[in-house]
Amino acid sequence: MTKVLRSVVTGVGGYLPENVVTNAELAKVVETSDEWIRERTGIRERRKAADDEAASDLAVAAARRALEAAGRTALDVDLIVVATTTPDLTFPATATIVQRKLGCPVGVAFDVQAVCSGFVYALSVADGFVARGRAKCALVIGAETMTRLMDWTDRGTCVLFGDGAGAVVLEPQEGEGEVTDRGLLGFALRADGTKQDLLYVDGGPSTTGTRGFLRMQGNQVFRHAVVNISEAIHAAAEDAGVPVESVDWFIPHQANQRILEGVAKRVGIAEEKVISTVAQHANTSAASIPLALDQGVRDGRVKPGELLLLEAMGGGLTWGACVLRL
Repeated sequence: MTKVLRSVVTGVGGYLPENVVTNAELAKVVETSDEWIRERTGIRERRKAADDEAASDLAVAAARRALEAAGRTALDVDLIVVATTTPDLTFPATATIVQRKLGCPVGVAFDVQAVCSGFVYALSVADGFVARGRAKCALVIGAETMTRLMDWTDRGTCVLFGDGAGAVVLEPQEGEGEVTDRGLLGFALRADGTKQDLLYVDGGPSTTGTRGFLRMQGNQVFRHAVVNISEAIHAAAEDAGVPVESVDWFIPHQANQRILEGVAKRVGIAEEKVISTVAQHANTSAASIPLALDQGVRDGRVKPGELLLLEAMGGGLTWGACVLRL
């Protein structure tokens, strides 16, 4: 049988800023309550980056933990892909700043912008390097300072988001071309630019010349999320050659507990297979999947050899899913 090269996750790491902001604290600055937030979203608290903490700082902290878990150092890294909606600067790419701060050698480094779907998109992009022998040690990072895009007078959005970063190390390993192989096994990526007005930021360098604030039509996003993500999940599972119900763990984008439950129910995944961190982290956009994966690995639930299903939907609208064996 012909051998195939797979992109295998060999290390996972996460980082959350120290500052914890509870629902009760938010209720002091915007008209809301702990009960209102929990009932609608499942969120209890979120993290807020310090004023001198940039997205690259969060990314570096997560990357160091992932490299340690993989038994690698920054000197091994030849590819860095950072998924972020909140870059340090308009340019250069946050990935190149991470490369410098980590002390990595000259290699490939760039950002991916697909908002909350960014990490799934970034995994697919990195797979194009690693599974083709063009990278030997890749860092794929989701890093966000979403609280800096908040309009703190809008209780419908400012309570939903938090800051953080998660990272994985991808390395090439030979497989048999079977679903029992370790590594990235299947993807489905989607985008529909006609739905931009459902979730966007109302500013940018080439339009308003300002950073802008996040705007969202929550009910519409919820409706599209459950339907669209479910389709992508089935497509990714078909691409991987596995039935959806065979996955060991469902690690979704942590946007809203009701969306997590709605998607899991629609595609037939048991509740006990869902990794949920939304109560503690809120929505950390591109960082949410690797943060949830890191938590599952570190608390011993997610084990090597298990089949994982990742999914997300974000502004654009973009969405997608990935099946991998750890």
